[in-house]
Amino acid sequence: MAFQILLNFFLAFIWMFLSNDYSTLAFFKGYFFGGLIIFAFRKFFDHRFYLLNVIAVINLFFIFCIELVKANISVLKVILSPKLTMRPGIFALETELEKDWEITILSNLITLTPGTLVLEVSEDNKTLYIHAMDIEDVEQARLDIKNSFEKAIKEVSR
Repeated sequence: MAFQILLNFFLAFIWMFLSNDYSTLAFFKGYFFGGLIIFAFRKFFDHRFYLLNVIAVINLFFIFCIELVKANISVLKVILSPKLTMRPGIFALETELEKDWEITILSNLITLTPGTLVLEVSEDNKTLYIHAMDIEDVEQARLDIKNSFEKAIKEVSR
């Protein structure tokens, strides 16, 4: 992926030099046309087209923002209720992520979401132990994390 980004910058500079226009607009035109060239020759690269990864990162960011708002609302409901009816609990989440940075991102996203905290990661990096402030259904919590954060992280890394 890094090679494709550098190649796109190189093509943008070549475009600027060949058109004899050193403005920002000429650079962006060159970057656009360089991206089209890289897209046309994408099957000759080892990794997928890098802009798909950029889109996946933006998607992961938006998923986190949505989950952050939903978690803040649920924590606010628990805090403002007259009786404390929360059901805290610890559950294990089996993850399909393999790389250390993927597991770190998943752990950070879970911890940054209000009401949840990753307590520990197992030795084999396959299980995360998560504390939830208010948990109704453990299986639903697992599915929510797998279908949102884990799926988006896989999309970024693969």
